[in-house]
Amino acid sequence: MKFQLAINLERIDDSLDMNDVARHTLEMVQIAEEGGFDIVWSAEHHALEMTIAPNPLQILTWWAKETSNIRLGTAVATAAYWHPINLAGEAAFVDLISGGRLEFGIGSGAYQREFDRMKPGLKQSDAWRYMQEMLPVIRALWQGDVAHDGEFWQFPTATSVPKPVQDNVPVWVSARSPITYDYAMRERCHVNCWPLTRPFAEAELYKQQLDEAIAKADNGWIPRFALMRHACLYDNDADRQEALDAIRRLLSQFENLFRNSGDVVNGFPASIPLDELAGREQYDPEMLEENLMFGSPDTVIQKLKRYQALGVNEYIYYASMGLNHKAQQRSLRMFCKEVMPEFR
Repeated sequence: MKFQLAINLERIDDSLDMNDVARHTLEMVQIAEEGGFDIVWSAEHHALEMTIAPNPLQILTWWAKETSNIRLGTAVATAAYWHPINLAGEAAFVDLISGGRLEFGIGSGAYQREFDRMKPGLKQSDAWRYMQEMLPVIRALWQGDVAHDGEFWQFPTATSVPKPVQDNVPVWVSARSPITYDYAMRERCHVNCWPLTRPFAEAELYKQQLDEAIAKADNGWIPRFALMRHACLYDNDADRQEALDAIRRLLSQFENLFRNSGDVVNGFPASIPLDELAGREQYDPEMLEENLMFGSPDTVIQKLKRYQALGVNEYIYYASMGLNHKAQQRSLRMFCKEVMPEFR
């Protein structure tokens, strides 16, 4: 099993100084590289302090100069917010200055609130159409001159400048629905998935959809399949409680954005009381501890082995959950030292 890190610059409130946030985020990336992680992922989000990522490629450029070996991925560049020529060139530049370490992840986007500001009039549920038009164009631009006359973008002959260093940049698609799995297999992409806080059965569903898409495509493509879960390792009750309090607070803000149902002031989403939500059993502390990658090193090892047996060959350690910086780093170091050796 290979291991990847998803890490955001994040603030749950304005008590944290942005310089400390940036320093901590980079330190987490460097800890992951030192510990043997394969890839680190940056997101794209806009006008939200809980995920400070206005340009994932700019973040990767920063990390590239502060690391040596870890591969650098976008999870994900939101297709509808970009022009193909712009995205192709910026992604290729990251590959160039990093010595060929780019992993290119593209997706549809997450929150309707962001679409209302970045692409007014577009429903989040329709954004997959932009992603499906964008990806073949990006790959063509990386190869040389191409003109495009599509539904969403039209341009005369152009190319990506610069070109990627890698002959074939690995491409990843974030998938949770059959239509996306089918597209990823047709286009020979790798897949990452995020079951949110849902139980193991959700991962089983994604694996079933992946297997069906592989069979349907019937093109010989066998993708890398990575699954993401929020992670926190601890070995005492105080740290356990701190982790559960942090993730539940984060989820109360996430629900605001996911349902587009609450205020966002100066970039900070208001917390929606979890006991007021339908389906609030999804945020029960015991359920969260069971479903997420929470627990002692031995507990986490057993959880990972269950995913490995399912066919998940890569795990994405999602570090950003509003936990204090020392606790985040303590957890990641524990994972590197006590969990990863079991899978080498």
